[in-house]
Amino acid sequence: MTCGDARPDHVGREVTLAGWVHRRRDLGQLIFLDLRDRYGVTQVVVDARESSGAHEAASAVRPEFVLRVRGLLAARLPGTENARLATGAVELRGLDVEVLSTAKTPPFSINEPGAEVDETLRLRYRYLDLRREALRDRLLLRSRMLRAISEVHHAHGFVEVETPLLIKSTPEGARDFIVPSRLQPGSIYALPQSPQQLKQLLMVGGMDRYFQIAHCMRDEDTRADRGPEFTQLDIEMSFVSEEDVMRFVEAMAIEVSGRTVPERAIALVPFPRLTYREAMDRFGSDKPDIRYGMELQDIGELVQGSGFRVFDETLAGGGRVFAIAAPGRGRASRSEIDALTDYSKRLGAKGLAWLAVEESGEVRSPIAKFLGDDRAREVVTAAGGTPGDLILIVADRDLVAQEVLGSMRVELGRRLGLVADQSVLSYAWVHRFPMYQWDEEHRRWDATHNPFSGVMAEDEPLLATASGDPARPDQADPAGRARAMQYDLTLNGWELGGGSIRIHRRDLLERSFALMGHSMEGMRDKFGALLDAFEYGAPPHGGIALGIDRWAALLASQTNIREVMAFPKTASGSDLMLEAPSPADPSQFAELGLRFVGPARRSDGAGEGEGPKQAS
Repeated sequence: MTCGDARPDHVGREVTLAGWVHRRRDLGQLIFLDLRDRYGVTQVVVDARESSGAHEAASAVRPEFVLRVRGLLAARLPGTENARLATGAVELRGLDVEVLSTAKTPPFSINEPGAEVDETLRLRYRYLDLRREALRDRLLLRSRMLRAISEVHHAHGFVEVETPLLIKSTPEGARDFIVPSRLQPGSIYALPQSPQQLKQLLMVGGMDRYFQIAHCMRDEDTRADRGPEFTQLDIEMSFVSEEDVMRFVEAMAIEVSGRTVPERAIALVPFPRLTYREAMDRFGSDKPDIRYGMELQDIGELVQGSGFRVFDETLAGGGRVFAIAAPGRGRASRSEIDALTDYSKRLGAKGLAWLAVEESGEVRSPIAKFLGDDRAREVVTAAGGTPGDLILIVADRDLVAQEVLGSMRVELGRRLGLVADQSVLSYAWVHRFPMYQWDEEHRRWDATHNPFSGVMAEDEPLLATASGDPARPDQADPAGRARAMQYDLTLNGWELGGGSIRIHRRDLLERSFALMGHSMEGMRDKFGALLDAFEYGAPPHGGIALGIDRWAALLASQTNIREVMAFPKTASGSDLMLEAPSPADPSQFAELGLRFVGPARRSDGAGEGEGPKQAS
């Protein structure tokens, strides 16, 4: 029996429980011990009249001692029941108390669920943090989620395959963690950023439905939704269309959500689908939070020719003017508006225009004299504003204007509490992404997601006619108009993961690599196995990778993935508990034929910060 099992039906049984002392109360002749394991808590009563030996042993115990207690289960006296505990109607009358392990006083409280504890301290003593109810429950939720994922995939004919952790270094969009080879001096392995090529090779090998809970590593800056180590649900399927993959993944996500958090409703089924262009135009983000409105509105036609130089010059240069209406912020102070302006500039905008709508409907703004009363009211209406609202406007290149207002929308949505029900799970698809984006610094096209994503059939000719070196990073070159068969699954404003129908022809993959600046020798060096495999009968295939850490965090109502990981790194990539990374022993370098030439860096958790996107 565990510490969470005892019920009134068990009264009269002799049982033995083992666990940690959660609380201790010494009333002299009576000593009360709350005994805890991961299943729950049972009250133990040690009465000197019933067992002097047990009472003597219990007198010496303290919180977090590990005990084994034998005794009889009894009903609690009327009025002493604890409705907050599943075991609260019974207690164990302890006849024998054995101390299995003593404990020092913990550096923070284990038995106070609401106690705030500094994260650095929690990570340094993670094994103690794991005993606390909140983290324990989140890891149990994650376990339920992983079990549901496995069961759903096996039920649909998927084969679970483990791929290696020591692979070849390839350009996947972030720095590799590398592992020097002792047996082949001067050569290295890389730890996988994802099993991308391997899962495609499994498709060539005939494993038509593959999945894996894959551990992946990327040497990049961390933030709340990304760390140097992460776990992803990796899926690949043969002979499928984009619709096939999205339909299965949607059904799987619904099933897994229902098994993991049955109390949380899914907002819309089927999941809404937005094209990339629609998501950017409406929400300013390719991972939109669609739980509330405050959508972006293109007001370019309304303000064109207004005489306001910023608008006119932006529109003349091919840019766009977008606006959002912040509900109830029409009386924002000048300092608040200045803070929003500074925020927009930090995000990349040149500035921020605004219109405040009084309760009377009157519009006040520094740019009102350019717009005129009628046009100002039309802008308010077009932006979805009503009396009492604040209209925020950004004019810039379309992507800049969209992303700036998109970020402001998320921040204002958080501040204003625009999500009506935080428990609702709002999944959505975003698809039809641009195939490439122009890298002006390196004068090449880069894949917007990964270089293996297939192109829409009707857009394939654009790759065949593309120069690969456009004079301008705009729509002048055909490659800039190509759309990928790429799809992302989002949840409550987070990207859960992304996937695509892959390129499965060598000629098309070589063409795509060439656009991205790879020489034939470079392609052979980095992707030779996959290119060769495509000459031996490659089926059309596609898949997706979903971030397990992000998914678990969102299902557990957390905003930081470290809260659903057993042993996470800090934001600086440090393991405070194991004190890693740590300096290498000189003999280890010597054995590998290496020597360290850079400055040593401490791994004490100092200098923690945030940084950019973890693709899947």
